Amino acid sequence: MTEKGFVLTIPGSSANLGPGFDSVGLAVNRYLTLSVQRAEKWFFHSTSPNLEGVPSGEDNLIFQVAEHVAKELGEELVPCDVEMTSNIPLARGLGSSAAAIVAGIELANQLLKLNLTVEEKVRFGSLWEGHPDNVAPSIYGGLIIGTHIEEETHVISGGVPDVDLVLLIPKEELMTKKARGVLPTEIAFRDAIRGSSVANVLVAALLQGNWPLVGDMMQRDVFHHPYRMGLVGHLKEVMSFVKEETEAYGAALSGAGPTMLCFAPKDRGEAVKKVLNERYPEFMVDVLKPDDQGIRVEPLLTVSKTT
Repeated sequence: MTEKGFVLTIPGSSANLGPGFDSVGLAVNRYLTLSVQRAEKWFFHSTSPNLEGVPSGEDNLIFQVAEHVAKELGEELVPCDVEMTSNIPLARGLGSSAAAIVAGIELANQLLKLNLTVEEKVRFGSLWEGHPDNVAPSIYGGLIIGTHIEEETHVISGGVPDVDLVLLIPKEELMTKKARGVLPTEIAFRDAIRGSSVANVLVAALLQGNWPLVGDMMQRDVFHHPYRMGLVGHLKEVMSFVKEETEAYGAALSGAGPTMLCFAPKDRGEAVKKVLNERYPEFMVDVLKPDDQGIRVEPLLTVSKTT
């Protein structure tokens, strides 16, 4: 690391996209940013509301991941002052923890000059989180399709979808642990076949840009939507309303929820937002774009700080 330090920018992500459970994810233009400089001891700090209460010392998730990567490779980190900003809401299904994991991996990569490949970064992130659908988009940018087990991780980059993303974000948080706790340990063989076929068609439609079919498949999930509807009370109604009453192609939970993600035609996101604002005034409705770059690394002094 140079004495002037560096800035890391990590996009958030939306995972699952309905039936692509734990395997399909998309980077979005919400960001976690770290401004990193050498210091006498580790200190993480922020004025961003989304990072309020985040640990300031070595109990910070970013440090823990960075230290893990360093130890795995037989290296030792130097202490740094890390100023964090973020517009990724916590516990809303937009990959806030995955962005922190990726930030930790890249922090170690930069401090120790490891020259990690994207595949190595995805492998570290997937081993830490247990699946690749949030960490890989934050590394690659755009759409990814992946599979992960303890022994190996495989990820395919699917390009950058040419759509608007409209999100309905509830005020309440939903912790991933709670959202996973309602899932069954097994499902019927027939249901698994149906769910797998829907996910296969979703991926094919995503890669072909067949957005009406993508929207249809997003709403046919059998792996997690049926079980999480009790935690996200509006989900079924929102999916139906979006499909029937707006220009959007379809809707699904973003990650584990409670945020709901809609795919809309390019440049029509604001029109869809207007309709959803009128129908669901209790939600924050936001229009995002797919992120197309993934991890960004820049010299500290060339970047203006934003919240």
